[in-house]
Amino acid sequence: MAVYLRNFRSEIVLNLRIFRPWHCEKRSLAQLICGGALKRAQSITYPLRNVNTSVVYFKRRKTAEEKKAPRIIEFPSKSKNEVIGVWNGITMAELATVLKRDINYVRDLFLNEIHNPHTPIDDFKCLQNAVKRGGKRVKIIGRPIDANAEDKVKELKPRPPATKAELRPRPPVVTVMGHVDHGKTTLLDALRHSSVVEQEFGGITQHIGAFLVTLGSGAKITFLDTPGHAAFSSMRARGANLTDIVVLVVAADDGVMEQTLESVRMARNAKVPILVAINKIDSPKANIPRTENMLLEAGLQIEKLGGDIQAVPISALKKQNLNQLTEALVLQADLLDIGGDPTGPVEAVIVESNIHPFRGKLSTIVVQKGTLKKGDILVAGTAMAKVRTLKSADGVELSEVPPGYPAEIDGWRALPPAGEIVLQAESEKYAKQVIKFREEKLEERKMEDDLKVIEQKRDLHDKQYKEDVKRRRLLGKYRKSKPEGPRKPEIVEADGPPSINVIVKADVDGTLEAILETLDTYESEECRLDLVHYGVGPVTQTDLELAKSFNAIVYAFNVDFPNNLKPLISGSDVQVKEHNVIYRLIEDFKEEVNNRLPQKEVEDILGEAEVLQQFEINKGRKVVPVAGCRCISGLLKREALFRVARNSSVIFEGQLCSMRHLKSEADVIKSDTECGLQLENEEVTFEKGDRIICFQRRMVEQTTDWDPGF
Repeated sequence: MAVYLRNFRSEIVLNLRIFRPWHCEKRSLAQLICGGALKRAQSITYPLRNVNTSVVYFKRRKTAEEKKAPRIIEFPSKSKNEVIGVWNGITMAELATVLKRDINYVRDLFLNEIHNPHTPIDDFKCLQNAVKRGGKRVKIIGRPIDANAEDKVKELKPRPPATKAELRPRPPVVTVMGHVDHGKTTLLDALRHSSVVEQEFGGITQHIGAFLVTLGSGAKITFLDTPGHAAFSSMRARGANLTDIVVLVVAADDGVMEQTLESVRMARNAKVPILVAINKIDSPKANIPRTENMLLEAGLQIEKLGGDIQAVPISALKKQNLNQLTEALVLQADLLDIGGDPTGPVEAVIVESNIHPFRGKLSTIVVQKGTLKKGDILVAGTAMAKVRTLKSADGVELSEVPPGYPAEIDGWRALPPAGEIVLQAESEKYAKQVIKFREEKLEERKMEDDLKVIEQKRDLHDKQYKEDVKRRRLLGKYRKSKPEGPRKPEIVEADGPPSINVIVKADVDGTLEAILETLDTYESEECRLDLVHYGVGPVTQTDLELAKSFNAIVYAFNVDFPNNLKPLISGSDVQVKEHNVIYRLIEDFKEEVNNRLPQKEVEDILGEAEVLQQFEINKGRKVVPVAGCRCISGLLKREALFRVARNSSVIFEGQLCSMRHLKSEADVIKSDTECGLQLENEEVTFEKGDRIICFQRRMVEQTTDWDPGF
């Protein structure tokens, strides 16, 4: 036992003869103890001694040859089996692919304890033992990304057109377009038996709306009401691209106007059939033949004039001939054989988006394919939604929305832009992957654009650097190291034209787009425009803090202003301007720009005189030249400024020293009157035929020359 101990201490009484060298040469302590020597020692009485021992004392001594040999450390040999990569949750089918063997071989490795080849293996010890039975070793790696799965994520796109056998009848989507104040919304009110036009601010439509109208015959039509104002061209373009038929409303008293021609161009670009509604036939100034001729000049040849475009004279206000218009619409829809596929994933288009103070982010859509239901996962651009509620334009909850029907949905996590295509995803996880992929693509495009700007600046810098090096070399080696001019200040004060900072908040995305597009046309070197922030929804405290930091004006268009933020405005210099009509907002913006423009100095020409002869008078010891003139236009004032021009060049500009008529001083010289003029600068001489112009300077307020187009 003592041989295997590190330290051994024994306090026994031993016979000294036992430990004699010749006695214990070839006998160990254990042998001595086991042989009964300990018993014999106990029977002899000797003084006590302490014996300390260790395993080191029992080691075999090395021979001389072993001491001279180099020290060699031997390690156990590693296994040379092949290493394969596995991951958490690997299945037998995936392991068979990694091992490049069939599934029965892998099932034998697991001793038939796992039967389903698609069951994830969570027990790592079991997995390690199974791989070891196959003569392999394992290492943990991440789950490999399937290239096909990645391509599948990238392919969330609209489906190909459905076959004719898959199509089912659906309501036609009809867009009402035309010039502002030609009666588009009044026509829809007459068809819907509503009063939307009375709720519009300023008497104009500023939103795009989607309504389902059931006619007396039972036919259903989805109408899109587009604004006619010049600022809402993008809304009209979306309506033309979304629709099946365009109803062009033309007032019989005004005829074809600018936005009417624009609507015709948009409908032709979208390759959509046009049906003309000649409105306001009850007006005293109505002239239907003139309107028809104007339509012919615009390229719309109606049936009355030998064309193929239907034109129906109506009065939306008095509801005249509306049945003829609806019959023409139904006939046109039957000729087009309009249908939709109600099966498969949902495809739709965002008509409008807004933020409700209680319901959150909302959007109005028109379904094109599939049937939308509650709980569906939708993706529009980089926005995702899980549909919570479906409502019609009248606020009635819907259980499902088939193709051709409009609906208002909520549940968006981010506000989708108007005009965006809506696609249904199979799961929320898949939708997040699609959004992440799209965001990465947008970031790549942004990086490419930034890289182009960086390269342009770098090329400009290299060009300037090369020119500077070339110029320095021409100066010589003794001058090229000298600094050029005085040292430039480290802090450069902003000295330039004034600027106006703006924050825009609107009620819906389409109206915000129209405002931004109108402001985007502003270009002026006299006053710079900086758009600090914009968004959809009410004004928030963050908007006020931004406005205070950037000294910006907050334009709140048709949105509510919370009462709790009003004390913050009263105690600060933040300007919040509320508007509900777009042209009034633009007029207010132009007025703010005019207030920031500095006053401009203008000249008012009072009169003009012609030099007939130069006279010289004695003034002390000097000889002073005097111009003998005749006033040929206007009048000359003594206190005004005078400019002497000779051969289209100005030789003097300043005030007079003396102006006389005959021999007396005069303050005013009228037309066709001769006079003598002496300038402040006595060194200026006159020649016959010189022009002397009398003028005044005054400061006037500047106005911007920006024209938004309306």
